[in-house]
Amino acid sequence: MSYTGPDFDPPQPRRSPLRRPLTVAVAALVAGALLGWGVYAAVGASGDGGGAEPATGAPASSAPVSGGPSSPTATSPTAKSPTGGSPSAGEGKPSASASKSAPASASGPLEGKVVVIDPGHNPRNFQHTSEINRKVDIGTNRKECDTTGTSTNDGWPEAKFTLDVAHRLRALLEAQGATVRLTQDGDRPYGPCVDERARIGNEARADAAVSIHADGSGAGNRGFHVILPGAVHAGAADTRAIVAPSAELGQRIAGNFVRVTGSAPSNYVGGGTGLVTRTDLGGLNLSTVPKVFIECGNMRDSADAALLTSDSWRQKAAEGMSEGIVSFLRG
Repeated sequence: MSYTGPDFDPPQPRRSPLRRPLTVAVAALVAGALLGWGVYAAVGASGDGGGAEPATGAPASSAPVSGGPSSPTATSPTAKSPTGGSPSAGEGKPSASASKSAPASASGPLEGKVVVIDPGHNPRNFQHTSEINRKVDIGTNRKECDTTGTSTNDGWPEAKFTLDVAHRLRALLEAQGATVRLTQDGDRPYGPCVDERARIGNEARADAAVSIHADGSGAGNRGFHVILPGAVHAGAADTRAIVAPSAELGQRIAGNFVRVTGSAPSNYVGGGTGLVTRTDLGGLNLSTVPKVFIECGNMRDSADAALLTSDSWRQKAAEGMSEGIVSFLRG
């Protein structure tokens, strides 16, 4: 997601009360993975060359010529096509079209666990500007329902990236026995709004919820970061009970993401930890279940964009998230 859009303001230069303990906690978790990343990058095995750049001048609705989410490989889940569902009568309740997978049939270590995956934005948000600009209550104040998200410099949208990775992550978690629900699956014309995204996870009583994004920062800014909820107690928002478990979830995802993808933590936020705490995001403020956001890379940097548009790298990204979630849920 781009920090320029509504509900995604840039982090303020403040010191989070969780910063020191999180930095210490994540050091041991990420240290080995970072060492592996250094060796991985040195031998050129990161897979960067496997994903072709999107076709120059491609419209925002088109996928990259190669390496994009056209057809997932045989080892990845088959992406669902948009069904063109109708908007719900109101954003006050999760609509019937809010994507929910059938209960997982496989048994495994996550049997009985519920995971909510929140693919950021919606590929058709740009066609519904008035609807997504509507203000909703995020506890601390009111912000826009949603944004269009960012895109690569060649026009491949963040919303298509997030759906593709969400499909892959869902398949991996269901294979472990989890019940997985998506907040949207390209099956509605816009949204859902940020308050509804949180509500879907809350009403599912999710054991973990992850919102998938890609950033829209300046060229040269590279790497991933995981956004953790800060302590908020205002209006409809009260995150105090989920701050600690969300931090653990984020640390485990960050460590596994480094190890599996070979990507380094962000070089522009998080102080090299890959972890950022924020209190301005409605999707976190209104959550009552452990939840984090992950910015998988910067779509506006050509080197990161080559990864984000690579089919094989997106599979690794899903695997890194899955392994972090499994580790968190198994304790």
